[in-house]
Amino acid sequence: MDASRDTGTAYEMKPPSTRTDLTQVGRGTPMGELLRRYWHPVGLATDACDVPVQVQALGEDMVLFRDRSGQPGLLHARCCHRGTTLYYGKVEERGIRCCYHGWLFDAQGHCLEQPCESGGGAFRDRVRQPWYPVIERYGLIFAYMGPADKKPVLPRYDCLETLDEGEFVEADDTSLGGGGPPVIPCNWLQHFENVADPYHVPVLHGSFSGPQFTTMMASMPEVLFEMTPRGVAIRSVRRQDDGKVFYRVTEAACPTLRVVPNPRVAQFARVESIGWVLPLTDTSFRIYVAGRVRQRGDIGRMRSTFNGKFWWEMNEREHQQFPGDYEAQVGQGPITIHSEEHFGQSDRGVLMVRRMLRDQLDALAAGRDPIGVGFDPDAPPIAFESGNFIKDA
Repeated sequence: MDASRDTGTAYEMKPPSTRTDLTQVGRGTPMGELLRRYWHPVGLATDACDVPVQVQALGEDMVLFRDRSGQPGLLHARCCHRGTTLYYGKVEERGIRCCYHGWLFDAQGHCLEQPCESGGGAFRDRVRQPWYPVIERYGLIFAYMGPADKKPVLPRYDCLETLDEGEFVEADDTSLGGGGPPVIPCNWLQHFENVADPYHVPVLHGSFSGPQFTTMMASMPEVLFEMTPRGVAIRSVRRQDDGKVFYRVTEAACPTLRVVPNPRVAQFARVESIGWVLPLTDTSFRIYVAGRVRQRGDIGRMRSTFNGKFWWEMNEREHQQFPGDYEAQVGQGPITIHSEEHFGQSDRGVLMVRRMLRDQLDALAAGRDPIGVGFDPDAPPIAFESGNFIKDA
């Protein structure tokens, strides 16, 4: 018997390993500390109300609320008194009151009342509930979870500041593109690096599961990948029968921004929206989006359908027959096994995204500020190159 026929089986696989430097997001980890140098959306502006909302971000559990005076607050979930969750707290004029012993905290974590203590709490000025600064912009609540002395300004973006006639900015918090629930059960990098993978579009979103976008997106593009001051730019060219060129630019920008023009190519113009990939834990993330729209709900109407159905309308057999980004990325496992990957030339964008992140980790370790971090409140809005364009050949 020819024993060589049985070599190369799965039994001979080496012990698997993952890039924990890029995937772990907790405080004190390399990527966790890098991400904490930026602002991140942690909810819609409408989520901050007089009922506490549970929030996860970068491995931390928090509650988001808006006091009766209109001030939003983001506090760690466990009360600093005896550790119960403030999710069951009551929002009042000056802050949120813990259900257990009634301690009242304002939006910056100051303890205002300790009703079980004499005099309303003689030591209330010496305790503070852990909190994070928040800013409302573009219909989202942004939080800064890093060191106070390194807090940058929250950037403005030209595509959300310069509005065409009849446009306004709308925010959305549900999964877009290839389907899935709002919370995606896998590592954030599995989605973020997908932004720099244009070759999967004509396969996964074109021929494999049927055209999910437009016929213009179904052909295999010619692609140029380049580093920019913001991250990685992906420039795709598709030549048309009329001699014109469909030119599409997508950007993956630090820290987690997906700057992706409308895949349905509703118009040839600059990018309409920005998506932020928010790591919730090492094995889950969600996407917040803000974009220019003309009617309420326009962002949600960009969601893909599969064989005529939305993702949540499909049964398991249909998900297997018509997979999208959710199935492909979650199918990599909670954290993909990086040691088992085999890259080709078409994966250059993915490798550039990982190199970009690795470079920022090195910058942080050397005491430098990572790219995309600024401290000038008067800096002009950031202008992205992304968009769908028609050009002469």
